[in-house]
Amino acid sequence: MKAIVSAVAGATGLVGGFVLSRLLGDPSVARVVAPTRRPVAPHPKLVNPILTDKTWPALPPIDEAYACLGATMLKGHGKAAFRAVDLDLTKAFARATRAAGAGRFGLVSSVGADARSRFFYPRVKAEAEAAVGGAGFVSTVIARPSFLLGPRLEPRPGDGVVLAVMKLLDPLMAGRLRRWRAIEADDVAAALISAVRGKVPGVLVLESEDLRA
Repeated sequence: MKAIVSAVAGATGLVGGFVLSRLLGDPSVARVVAPTRRPVAPHPKLVNPILTDKTWPALPPIDEAYACLGATMLKGHGKAAFRAVDLDLTKAFARATRAAGAGRFGLVSSVGADARSRFFYPRVKAEAEAAVGGAGFVSTVIARPSFLLGPRLEPRPGDGVVLAVMKLLDPLMAGRLRRWRAIEADDVAAALISAVRGKVPGVLVLESEDLRA
């Protein structure tokens, strides 16, 4: 079996960190290219170009790519900064990895992504989904997790309150509300990698309850 070369955007984030860790520990993966703004821990399989601007470096031949980018307006990022990361950088990464030969692409989006929403956040997430879905990959997997659980390198204001509320509400979320239940970031990473490796043609959307399963 041909060894896999993977690329990860957002490797210093919550889900991206778990994706990176799982890929580095996967014997079928020969190399992982993970451009970041700050260095990550070295690993024999890891290629870690440091980003100095808003463009992606030239990439070697890639088999699969994972976009786990995300800004948050909870930390003071305005709409323009949020859009620049979650939409513009995601689109640029999709183009760069497709040009490098990637046939499979996994995107971490968000529960509630909706191009018709009156709210800014789900609209931008839906735009990113559409851009990636139309980038020409043979197989595209879109993950829509709810509130993410796990150790963040940079805790966000209000996370503790949200987590406490989510834990209280979690047992009450049944039926159509199940997709809003909090989910472990590592479960999202595992489900996304597994689905990307499934090589389902076209675009596959996984809601939060699908990722948990």
